[in-house]
Amino acid sequence: MGLAHAQEGANENVLLQEWTGPYGGVPNFDDADLSQLESAVQIGMQRQLAEIDAIANNPASPTFENTIVALEHAGEDLNRVFTYYGIWSSNMSSPEFREIQGRLSPQLSAFNSQITQNEALFNRVRAVYESEDVKALRPDQQRLVQLTYDGFARNGATLEGEAKARYAAINERLSELYNDFSNNVLADEQDYVLYISADQLSGLPENVVAAAAAAATERGHEGEYAITNTRSSMDPFLTYSDERDLREQVWRTYYNRGDNGDEHDNNAIITEILELRDERVALLGYDNYAQWRLENRMAQTPERAMDLMEAVWEASVARVHEEVAAMQEVADAEGADITIAPWDYRYYAEKVRQRDYDLNSEEVMQYLQLDNLVEAMHYVAGELFGFDFVALEPGTVPVYHPDVRVWEVRNKEDGEVIGVWYLDPFARQGKRSGAWANTFRSYDSFDGEEIILATNNSNFVKGEAGAPVLISFDDAETLFHEFGHALHFLSGRVAYPTLNGGVRDYTEFQSQLLERWLLTQPVIDNYLKHVETGEPIPADLVERIRNASTFNQGFATTEYLASAIIDLKLHTIEPEGVDPDAFERETLSALGMPEELVMRHRTPHFGHVFSGEGYSAGYYGYMWADVLTSDATEAFVEAEGGFYDKEVAARMVEFLFAPRNAIDPAEAYREFRGRDATIAPLMRDRGFPVPEGVED
Repeated sequence: MGLAHAQEGANENVLLQEWTGPYGGVPNFDDADLSQLESAVQIGMQRQLAEIDAIANNPASPTFENTIVALEHAGEDLNRVFTYYGIWSSNMSSPEFREIQGRLSPQLSAFNSQITQNEALFNRVRAVYESEDVKALRPDQQRLVQLTYDGFARNGATLEGEAKARYAAINERLSELYNDFSNNVLADEQDYVLYISADQLSGLPENVVAAAAAAATERGHEGEYAITNTRSSMDPFLTYSDERDLREQVWRTYYNRGDNGDEHDNNAIITEILELRDERVALLGYDNYAQWRLENRMAQTPERAMDLMEAVWEASVARVHEEVAAMQEVADAEGADITIAPWDYRYYAEKVRQRDYDLNSEEVMQYLQLDNLVEAMHYVAGELFGFDFVALEPGTVPVYHPDVRVWEVRNKEDGEVIGVWYLDPFARQGKRSGAWANTFRSYDSFDGEEIILATNNSNFVKGEAGAPVLISFDDAETLFHEFGHALHFLSGRVAYPTLNGGVRDYTEFQSQLLERWLLTQPVIDNYLKHVETGEPIPADLVERIRNASTFNQGFATTEYLASAIIDLKLHTIEPEGVDPDAFERETLSALGMPEELVMRHRTPHFGHVFSGEGYSAGYYGYMWADVLTSDATEAFVEAEGGFYDKEVAARMVEFLFAPRNAIDPAEAYREFRGRDATIAPLMRDRGFPVPEGVED
């Protein structure tokens, strides 16, 4: 079901119109028409460039207000259009949209270059940045000036002549490549579907079977069972299916996305991306892309990021060898006559979990109903952040798909409405894989306070109509993780839109921290209830889950680190002519990567890194943030009120959530904790030995 068509004969472009309705206006998804998107983006760009020209050519001397604040106002029309663009891109993609996207990408790149390379504009920004008047501004305003200046200086504004033109041309070509990369991965996810019959379902839990049947029916294969090429479908199949040949087929299909030597192969695209990134930062005087990328991150240098990963790598690989040995024992005892291969890892890990911890993932899943978990997250948000979530009746606000549910978010103390939260939980054709959070509108107060519009997106497999949706424990943690991002949005209190941004190796910290509330006692007692009996999860099962908390950490940590290390190394080498497959294979071999598993995201489908620049040379950031997460968790554990300690929670909101990017992340963490974080809590959390010389 696509976005609804606008009313015939409408004169104005709906996508450009100011939002109307409740909550200070909401996106008009009901009338959004894909046929209007291209013209809306083009008109939005024209309007913003006119606003930019007015700022750049202002005859008055540059000031904070007439230059920096004026830039904060620019582009509101285009920002509204990009709310719809983002939905068509991530949640409701179609061949028609991808054609439009392909045409718009180079235009958008050229548009951005026109702004960052506007010499008159940059001269005004630089004049404010270098002015003595900056010292009289508030700290958040000083940070805004710094971020604005860096946004120009680090993106080609200081270049001249041929270098400036080449910089813009590189960006334009990269925008095309990022789209091609993403569309190739999406094509492989949509085209490679395994249909199996009833006699091939051995080992699969009922809820997985029901979801596979529903997925097959949706695709016109009534009576069959579809294993789709997404993590949410692949992971449970590899965990439970007794059919080893099918496990191998599903595994290969999933991990070969973008790497099939066909029209959707991404290897040549990756090579060109790496070469262009390297050439671009060389124009700015940097040795490599990673050096440029990390300069304004918490890590600051590629060497510091690599030092962290290398400190954990040896222990995680050692744990993998222990895990594989345990799995091989089980396989041998069964007379399986196999050597553990990558498509066996999840399957036999589950058997070891049952043997050593008396813990069955399917048993745990019976207590993890999606609706109950959503209520649990709302409870946690109420206790820690003072938020009330009130479900809205369908039709109260427009949505882009019937699966999307909406809540009003209120301040518990005074009932003030602070936000609206949209939840899009289920996988469907045209929706990108994974889980993510976003905003349709963030908080800022420089133009009057605004109601926040936040959204969470998942890819759970939808079962039969009316049936409760059960998810794995890992998926439940991911649900809490992404809700942590939403709470970061909803609790943000900054004056200017730019300060709603983030430092990439810090922004995952808040979301990773919220995962820790999944197994807190109030959630256990009130929300983890058996799907059939309604009884709370037994205390002994919770204890077994906790006892197994470090189980399979070798697998989880190593598959992640492999991706993060490859990402960083690819962006520090001389990339000309690099063969991504060969580089991945040879680098992992040199690192001693166990052959029983692969990178979490193999290079040809590593969307974090090659569908844009958000995580490029920055996938290490999840571990950097997890150092903070483990350390901050101990602050709650040590507190009198534990995870619901009011004083620690208040400090968390004040210093870690509300400021967003208005203060330096390292400073914010020290304000919360009273000191810098150390790696020791991270190692303890994963069951690894704390390296010698590490401060505790």
